[in-house]
Amino acid sequence: MKMVVAIIRPEKLEAVQEALNACEVYLMTVSDVRGCGRQRGFTEVYRGTELQIRLLPKLKLEIAVNEPFVEAAVEAIVHAARTEPTGQIGDGKIFVLPLEDCVRIRTGERGRDAIGP
Repeated sequence: MKMVVAIIRPEKLEAVQEALNACEVYLMTVSDVRGCGRQRGFTEVYRGTELQIRLLPKLKLEIAVNEPFVEAAVEAIVHAARTEPTGQIGDGKIFVLPLEDCVRIRTGERGRDAIGP
């Protein structure tokens, strides 16, 4: 089992969900987050005053998957979240972490069975 954590642009959420659904990955948690990477923010003018915006709005997806679905999920996110044609700074990151255990509260199922197929 693995935990796939993806940080993406908010406008890419629907495309990423469609891509994940196509490879039979349906379960995810989505959180609004703010952060910065190589983008380092941008400058905005508000009422004549220049403001430095350093923390940009992003979405954090947390997806628990069984081993056979890891590569398919990662590839789906990469292709759906990338800004065409070759990507841009700020498109996001994907982290794949080991997942020690999972428990479905409703049934008490543990491990692979608690995640799904």
